[in-house]
Amino acid sequence: MIIPVVLAGGSGTRLWPISRELYPKQLLNLTDEHTMIQNTLLRLNDFEGMALPVIIGSDKQRFIVDQQLAEVNIRPSEIFLEPVGRNTAPAVAVAALKAVTMDPESLILVLPADHLIGDVPKFHEALRTAERFAEQGFLVTFGIVPDRPETGYGYIRQGEPAQALIGDSSNGLNKAYAIYEFVEKPDLPTARHYLATGDYCWNSGMFMFKAARVLEELKRFVPDIVNACEKAFKNGHSDQGCFYLEQDAFSQCPSDSIDYAVMEKTERGIMVPLDAGWDDLGSWEALWNVGDKDESGNVISGDVICVDVEGSLVNAQSRLVTVLGVKNLSVVETPDAVLVSSLSNTQGVKKIVETLKVNHRKEVQAHKKIIQSWGFIETVDAGENFQVRKVTVFPQASFYLKNHSYTAVNWMILEGEARLNIDAKSVELSTHQSFSFEAGKSIKLANAKQTPLVFIEVAAGSQTGTDHLDVNL
Repeated sequence: MIIPVVLAGGSGTRLWPISRELYPKQLLNLTDEHTMIQNTLLRLNDFEGMALPVIIGSDKQRFIVDQQLAEVNIRPSEIFLEPVGRNTAPAVAVAALKAVTMDPESLILVLPADHLIGDVPKFHEALRTAERFAEQGFLVTFGIVPDRPETGYGYIRQGEPAQALIGDSSNGLNKAYAIYEFVEKPDLPTARHYLATGDYCWNSGMFMFKAARVLEELKRFVPDIVNACEKAFKNGHSDQGCFYLEQDAFSQCPSDSIDYAVMEKTERGIMVPLDAGWDDLGSWEALWNVGDKDESGNVISGDVICVDVEGSLVNAQSRLVTVLGVKNLSVVETPDAVLVSSLSNTQGVKKIVETLKVNHRKEVQAHKKIIQSWGFIETVDAGENFQVRKVTVFPQASFYLKNHSYTAVNWMILEGEARLNIDAKSVELSTHQSFSFEAGKSIKLANAKQTPLVFIEVAAGSQTGTDHLDVNL
């Protein structure tokens, strides 16, 4: 049995302003109608022997992830929620601890949630090769066959052919190699040398190994990580199909990648080359590379008019964007931010995000549509003494209303049904019904249905302090 483990906790800062901390790129549909996390799992549908997936992500995206998987009829065996990010080694440790309880002989396939793979049959061929080695106790990573001298990825240098290690000299397997070394992101001349030798692949961050075997190696090289994860796993709790890792134990876990923690140290490492149209879509230039281009080499999304524009990416999310007389630019518009950058320097967007963080700008975390664990909030209008917002509550989600200082608040139900608990009284509201309340009320709102609840909030007077809807449960 192979258990897919999808790592869904990344922040995707290099695709700002579309990707934000609370709504990162794995939750976006960047290449087709499906989001990145949906495609990560959909491409496994026809692979025989694949078990229900395990998802590991942030508690801030609990309901969003659950909703997106339900949209494509995928039900994970577990969604593990990390209270804080601790890189990939702790995530793999948690997944392995879960897998050995399901099947001591199980393999785990570790996949980032935000990669593009164009040739799924070739991907499946590489998985079969990796499976053969993983069953024999080897720790397999997938190396991407490079097609350009890329400076944005780490590399893996291949060693001797590995088929003889499992007693198979046939041609029925894809090539596989012992790992000679991992190398950091190179400068351009070094990257050109790597490409010319044919001995190097990009480090993809995808792995396959026996759950029990990788646990052994984690205990050997980073026992503090395993100890912390065991405590977080043992003392965590389940709630509505999700498992919350215990906060104190997981927060004390060292942060490390599985590459540094295990793969660079183990004697059992194997690399399977993968040439299947892979990209991690880690920049706007990467999206331009894989996008459908017009006759001028432009990749255009949204309401856009280009005149005398060549080789550019223009993405409009909320309004008309016009571009005139430029080349090789990325122009990205959202309701609250606009990015203009040279297309070749979009890796530098991370510096913009770092500057936003230093200046405590809210645009680094959330869109104008504020994402919560229970739903999202969209500001329709606001003034000195009023605020109008559209609020969506995910199926089976709920939140507690914090105290507020508005003079009065009115909720009008547009879609669905709401259950309100106010002190000791319960109120049921359905479509087109409304409810008003004054400051200081303690209210729990629940959506017990299988469809979203949508309502309009009109708040009169001035609000001071924390937003009364700014809660994550």
